[in-house]
Amino acid sequence: MHMDIVDLRDFYASALGKLSYNAIAMALSPVWANIPNERLLGIGYATPYLDRFCSDAERTMAFMPAAQGAVNWPHAAPSATALVFDEELPLPDSSIDRILLMHSLEHSENPVESLREIWRVLAPGGRLVIVVPNRRGVWARFEHTPFGSGRPFSRGQLLGLLRSSMFTPLNWSDALYFPPSKRQWIRKFSGLFERSGRMLWSAFPGVIIVEATKRLYQGLPVSARQSRRVFVPVLSPQGVGARQAFSAHENAQIQEKSRP
Repeated sequence: MHMDIVDLRDFYASALGKLSYNAIAMALSPVWANIPNERLLGIGYATPYLDRFCSDAERTMAFMPAAQGAVNWPHAAPSATALVFDEELPLPDSSIDRILLMHSLEHSENPVESLREIWRVLAPGGRLVIVVPNRRGVWARFEHTPFGSGRPFSRGQLLGLLRSSMFTPLNWSDALYFPPSKRQWIRKFSGLFERSGRMLWSAFPGVIIVEATKRLYQGLPVSARQSRRVFVPVLSPQGVGARQAFSAHENAQIQEKSRP
């Protein structure tokens, strides 16, 4: 189940959220090669990280799952946000150079189907960067952060999922070695925890980060999707009045047909 967009926004505005953002952004830097004039897409709740890494992008978009909700982004420019289903992205084939999955894959109903859709819209040689909660980590066991909801992954599970979705992993990283505590003295030493954790408990980070590339040499038969959804416009009449109007219209048609 997706976290609500308000809860995600409030978390990243909190002191613990800012520390986690800094730790993940630092871990993303080694796997985030600068590609000038790329088309960049964030799926899930990736806007805090898009602000940091989109400076050289030709175009940047933020797709947010329908179950999560969406907020306007960026704040000082025309909106680049869209409400979508991750199994059916409203994009043409091979149209995006890099995709960042953040607070997304762990909530997907069918991760393989979601990744196959990402494979479709990713350009040849395009890069996919995924950030997911680590199954072994402490953060996946506490529900007061976004990393404690959804399905956590191990490296092996993520590797198998990528390969079955026609992606080749290139680089691995991780972050969030400090405990997800709201206590000020623990937050004060978060940098020390982060540095020492890489040496002392490197198997237990809070999140796993992987960069993968689209694999082109494997052809698979097209299969029917397991999930199909249809957007319902928010302002379309759906209440009692709409049903009564429809019934009245239907009765009028019946009476018209029954006249001699």
